[in-house]
Amino acid sequence: MNQTYTMKEKIKQIFILLIPILITQLGMFSMVFFNTILSGKYHSSDLAGVAIGSSIWNPVFTGLSGILLAVSPIVAQRFGEKKNKDVSSIVVNGIYLSIIIALLVIILGFFLLDPLLNRMNLPVRVQNTAHDYLVGLSYGILPLFIFNVLRSFIYGLGKTRVVMVIMISSLPFNFLLNYLFIYGHWGLPELGGAGAGYATSITYWIIAGITAYIIKRQEPFSAYRVFSNFKEFSVGKCKEILKIGVPMGLSTFFETSMFAVVTILISKFSVTTIAAYQSALNIVSFLYMVPVSISLALTVLVGFEVGAKRYKDAKAYSWLGISLSVIIALFTGLLVVLFRYKVAGFYSNELAVINLTAHFLIYALFFQISDAIQATAQAALRGYKDVNVAFITTLIAYWLICLPVGYLLAHFTSLGAPGYWIGLTSGLLAAGIGLAARLIYIQKRKFVSAELQRTEMFIEG
Repeated sequence: MNQTYTMKEKIKQIFILLIPILITQLGMFSMVFFNTILSGKYHSSDLAGVAIGSSIWNPVFTGLSGILLAVSPIVAQRFGEKKNKDVSSIVVNGIYLSIIIALLVIILGFFLLDPLLNRMNLPVRVQNTAHDYLVGLSYGILPLFIFNVLRSFIYGLGKTRVVMVIMISSLPFNFLLNYLFIYGHWGLPELGGAGAGYATSITYWIIAGITAYIIKRQEPFSAYRVFSNFKEFSVGKCKEILKIGVPMGLSTFFETSMFAVVTILISKFSVTTIAAYQSALNIVSFLYMVPVSISLALTVLVGFEVGAKRYKDAKAYSWLGISLSVIIALFTGLLVVLFRYKVAGFYSNELAVINLTAHFLIYALFFQISDAIQATAQAALRGYKDVNVAFITTLIAYWLICLPVGYLLAHFTSLGAPGYWIGLTSGLLAAGIGLAARLIYIQKRKFVSAELQRTEMFIEG
């Protein structure tokens, strides 16, 4: 990353970081896409089982990964401040935290998974698939969490293409493993939807191993000697990561758990409804990779400029990122609505599932725009290390607006399951408005005053 002076240079800088991140995110999502597509083609009950398993796993993973992704803005600010020694220490302690968190998740899952699934009263085949899918996935938790720390380090230095290459290289292996484990070829057992969990876990080990090797061997990463300094455990550095990461993780958890609860509530409907909802959610989640990628780039750029005390540049990047995200969301949302039946056909061979999926996708346009605003506004705030208000805002928006509105519309009006989509959209829009208002506040009050003080000191000097 370099200092920019014009709007054209800033736009170019955003895209230099954004495009590799987007390809990486699409690559990560492709694993979920392969899981869903191949499970759906195998049987609708397997698709429903993978959907339920994913709805349990995603809030846990994204919430806890949000804690570890705090490494990115911290590294970016240290990099902007040119405090290179601190960078290595932050990464090492991030790895320690990732190992601790992964082990806790595995232990809790061992005791809580069966009771949770039993309480959901699912069809037997759906429950068995969900259980076995999550068991298979558990073997990849440790490398996945470590990988998130390592890629946050790489992103924090602005070298986003490296992770892109790693992810693209892993996708053929992931697709092949999904095919083999789900359908049972080359002497492997036919596991159905559960096989997707094992395939994904093996892929996570491959990705983490390659990333660690590159950081150890390739410049500029090897200069930080991350693995050589592995004995440098610091309670202070862990606290710094947790101070920023816990509110980040909770904000992400509130969003993903909202979707998970909606999936569980929709599981009370028919298997067709579950499969259609999962297919529609899979499509909008795929499109969500664009604002997520912009968000990751935005956090790094804003953090870098704040670390260098260039607050006007940080502000410019913030609103450029939000504007870009909304424009792309508008475009992709319109495309999905126009071609909804063709898109739905990729996910199922059953006409009832295709029709219901297409109906759900009508709401995609407003959903996408709302999601784009909240994701990028929250990312800019993370670059400023302003995370506590975002945590409260998302809690209110998702759990006190989204779920009540969705539940009331789905169960007390003629809308039925589509009422949940309206609830989801309203919650995301409320979050977007609240987070954008907070961003305006800190830019006008906190960082403008800090820049004025800096200017006055320069003049006096």
